[in-house]
Amino acid sequence: MTFVVTENCIKCKYMDCVEVCPVDCFHEGPNFLVIDPDECIDCTLCEPECPAEAIFSEEDLPAGQEQFKALNATLSKQWPVLSEKKPAPADADQWKGKPDKLKLLER
Repeated sequence: MTFVVTENCIKCKYMDCVEVCPVDCFHEGPNFLVIDPDECIDCTLCEPECPAEAIFSEEDLPAGQEQFKALNATLSKQWPVLSEKKPAPADADQWKGKPDKLKLLER
């Protein structure tokens, strides 16, 4: 099992999860974070830290979010590792909980 960052992270990109990850499995893109499934040790520490409630175990992905498992795996191979928390975007709170953000994902 691994954990997956889902759609609600897009344009929110809070990084509380990064701060608690013991293995640096998060990777940063322009407006989204992903988890490398090969590095994730399933420690569960990141999930409760996400203010956007965007992280789920792969077994508990909400309906409609299943494609994010493959997206995390693919983008984690392209984007750099993120090992330290950075500030969230200034408008993160405005995007928190908004639906249909996949089309806004920057690669």
